[in-house]
Amino acid sequence: MAKLYFPLGYMGEWRQGLKYQEALDYMRSLSHYGIVPGLDSIRRLCGALGDPQDGLRFVHIAGTNGKGSVLAYVSTILKKAGYRVGRYLSPVIFDYRERIQVGERPITQKALCEGAEMIQKVCGSLVEQGFPHPTAFEAETALAFWYFRQKNCDIVVLETGMGGREDATNVVTTTVVSVLASISMDHMKFLGKTLAAIAWQKAGICKPGRPVVTLAQEPEAMTVVEEEARRLDCSLTVADVDDCDHVRYGLEKQSFDYGSWHGLEIGLAGKVQIENAALAVKVAETLCREGFSISEASLRAGLRETKWPGRFTVVARKPLFIVDGAHNEDAARKLAQSIKFYFTNKRILYIMGVLKDKEYERVIELTQSYADQIITVTPPDNPRALPAYELALAVSRLHPKVTAVDSLEEAVEMSYLLAGKDDCILAFGSLSFLGKLMKLVEKRMDKK
Repeated sequence: MAKLYFPLGYMGEWRQGLKYQEALDYMRSLSHYGIVPGLDSIRRLCGALGDPQDGLRFVHIAGTNGKGSVLAYVSTILKKAGYRVGRYLSPVIFDYRERIQVGERPITQKALCEGAEMIQKVCGSLVEQGFPHPTAFEAETALAFWYFRQKNCDIVVLETGMGGREDATNVVTTTVVSVLASISMDHMKFLGKTLAAIAWQKAGICKPGRPVVTLAQEPEAMTVVEEEARRLDCSLTVADVDDCDHVRYGLEKQSFDYGSWHGLEIGLAGKVQIENAALAVKVAETLCREGFSISEASLRAGLRETKWPGRFTVVARKPLFIVDGAHNEDAARKLAQSIKFYFTNKRILYIMGVLKDKEYERVIELTQSYADQIITVTPPDNPRALPAYELALAVSRLHPKVTAVDSLEEAVEMSYLLAGKDDCILAFGSLSFLGKLMKLVEKRMDKK
């Protein structure tokens, strides 16, 4: 058997029988290949695997913020309707395997080992042929398609990684409906410096003649979406949160009316979740028009039972401890709206951790005024993490009470020492550290 060597990835030769940790190490090692927009590489990789994506149907979701929550709503509704549903998402909160799910169950360790071994072999062959090595996201996307095909999924709810037009997920051609969540400024290095340019990239997931469902966007973005839908002869449905009536907000349950639907309930907190749920309702209605059978009971149960950790999630009480993945300007603005709405006259402490390639200074500007005390952390095990001390320096330019700590454990203990039982601790920023933080809080609660 020929030896296949990888210049920057898994350092060793291909062999059968990767163990689970070896499979994880290999897949994670591919991050060395960075981010390379474009579809040529993913097409070669999927082609070598027999193009498993061509045997699947997709709800394809792009957007700057909210696309993960919309994915969660839509996939749960479809599951309640009796369909075998694949979910592909990023980033993950607790476990690498979360990014690839069938029926809300992560890919098995055995399947990940088999898939990683297959990906390793194919990538090595492509390199030997003189092609660039696929990136981590391309490898994960191809592995996901393979797994979904193996599991005979009826439909896959597919979240883009970044952008849309040149995102690896856009190799799919059998999209049932394209979905656009909130579009705002992010990843400008890759997607463009204007909202219109970013919207053009996001709208690149639209497929000729296939329906498009979009959230009501800012005018600059909406114009681009409308033009792309018209160019591709796509029907366009707009979900507008302003059309929601009788909205009742809460940290445990929220309800609203939307169109002909009355008394819809969701279990996710945060003001922004009303618009994400409204978008999911429009997607479900569109799927029905495309031949899917979704009863009223399935839609209601799907919305009500959707879980999506790390998005304005309550993990403890007395004091209230909430985690949220607000990491860019638009998400920070929406987080600030929720803070003002839910916690008026409440003392709030922050735990902040961000990535250095994000617009963290704008996140600070939009949120700092609501905090009594701010604790900064370095997201662990992430080469893109901004050191806690540097984040504290940036915060100190606007807020006088900030402390940098050396670990998440120290951040949790300090926040509990500083907070009274009626106060609120809010941890936010990069999703990459929130999973570990949530486990630390839960462990602390278990000891009580």
